Amino acid sequence: MIKSPIKNKVNVVFIPVNDVVKAQEWYSEVLGLDEGEFHQGHLFVAKTEGTGVILDSMPAWRNEEGHLPRLNAPVIQFGTDDIHASYQFMKEKGIELVTDVQFDQFFVFKDLDGNLLMVCRDD
Repeated sequence: MIKSPIKNKVNVVFIPVNDVVKAQEWYSEVLGLDEGEFHQGHLFVAKTEGTGVILDSMPAWRNEEGHLPRLNAPVIQFGTDDIHASYQFMKEKGIELVTDVQFDQFFVFKDLDGNLLMVCRDD
């Protein structure tokens, strides 16, 4: 096998958002983010455990109508030690839940911008 100069490591994931300030407030409440920094007027770099999360209003990636692409499949997964408590927390917050708890392992929800995201039990 040829050795790649690219590391097999995910440094950060970008989540497309319409309003980075509102998104930062929402994600801070949902994920318990206490720290992070705004950059260049369209990025919020959240301080997270493990892989980083950047909320980005993505001015360079908007279409002609000014719309952003959405994550239409749950490609980002957040962990939890208690899947049922996490589901109930989201339900009580009025967050749009796409599924109930599946296989006692995970559920899918939508963020403010309609991105599909997942919460999965850490084992």
